[in-house]
Amino acid sequence: MNVKQFLQEAILVFVLTLVVSAGASYLYSLLVHGAGAFDWDSAFLFAIIFAIVLPTVNATGNRKKN
Repeated sequence: MNVKQFLQEAILVFVLTLVVSAGASYLYSLLVHGAGAFDWDSAFLFAIIFAIVLPTVNATGNRKKN
């Protein structure tokens, strides 16, 4: 996996994780507290962590197969 593929996968994972995490925090806040609010801190934290970890794991797994 070259750098371009790694960055594309990292950006895709970042965006998807950010959207899902923000949506989940909004729904949780709406259902539990009665007022919908996004928790951007945890959404960005999860997105950054998963954008680094998941492409790295995928790259090392593909390297072992070859």
